[in-house]
Amino acid sequence: MTTSHPDAADKLLEIGLKNLWYPICPSSFIKEAPISLRRLGRRFALWRDGDGKLHALEDRCPHRGAPLSQGVILGNRLACPYHGVEVRADGVVTSVPGSPGCALEGSQATRFFHVQEKADTVWLYNAQENIEAPPPLVLPEQLVDDERYARFLCYVEWKIDYRYVMDNVIDPMHGAYLHKQSHSMAEGSMSAKFGIRATDTGFVFEKEGQRDTNFDWTEWADTGVHWMRLEIPYLKTGGPGGNFIIIGSYTPISPTLSAVFHWRARKLPPGWERDTWRFLYKNRLEKRHWAVIEQDRLLVEDMDGDANQHENLYQHDLGLVRLRRHLRNLAQQQLDAQAA
Repeated sequence: MTTSHPDAADKLLEIGLKNLWYPICPSSFIKEAPISLRRLGRRFALWRDGDGKLHALEDRCPHRGAPLSQGVILGNRLACPYHGVEVRADGVVTSVPGSPGCALEGSQATRFFHVQEKADTVWLYNAQENIEAPPPLVLPEQLVDDERYARFLCYVEWKIDYRYVMDNVIDPMHGAYLHKQSHSMAEGSMSAKFGIRATDTGFVFEKEGQRDTNFDWTEWADTGVHWMRLEIPYLKTGGPGGNFIIIGSYTPISPTLSAVFHWRARKLPPGWERDTWRFLYKNRLEKRHWAVIEQDRLLVEDMDGDANQHENLYQHDLGLVRLRRHLRNLAQQQLDAQAA
């Protein structure tokens, strides 16, 4: 039984579902000093200890709410800059220098979060509450199989709700129009009929009777992290490795700002062919791919925030409707579980 107000599901989706892994920043963002990132409806303090291990706390000292990210790294602890309160990576206050032995010492007074680094990216488990161990981070093979795939991370921030980014990716038909001047999306029919095919982890939304011609399909998957996959056929001048594969995952920063992750991959074992493609990509193809992403960004950012309230959808939008409905159902299930 639904126990929450219908707008509550939208509010939850706006800041991100709980109990999921999310990409929150490229690994290169976190160097010697702690950093503060606003993601998923809160601020996180992230830092590396002396062994390079990554840690994440809510960026709020339990004493007076000062930002822990402005503090000093003491191995697996942060010392708040305001009054020196030391908070360990598991959220436990280990020292209150100004009042030794007070009740705050020894209490788990700060939210802590599990983080991992894979595919040049920091992933955070957005737990509903503190947990000792998160579920495994399960990613598509293109992001974890270094023996079979070469890849590059493309990170950018879009000034729009992250759900509009997903709407854009679940819509293969826009490739034949918005990107028709692209070197990799100039082919294919300007009209199509679409179908939905279920998979073990989600679904594929695809053009019927057209494959490996343009941006012809999108896969959406839930493996404990939400990700999307598509392929774009390449001419031989694009180098070895078959189709160009794009994996996407998207994280809310605020209602009007999104962290957009795209990993660009090709199926190439280590060796001269991989080296050739990586060289070709960095020196020739990457600029073209950024131009395509910019076309998407500029168009989507210029949409009104309530554009999805004024739509007239048709057959090409079945995938979009399916995805929106599924995400809303997940949000409602979380709200009902909380209420129960």
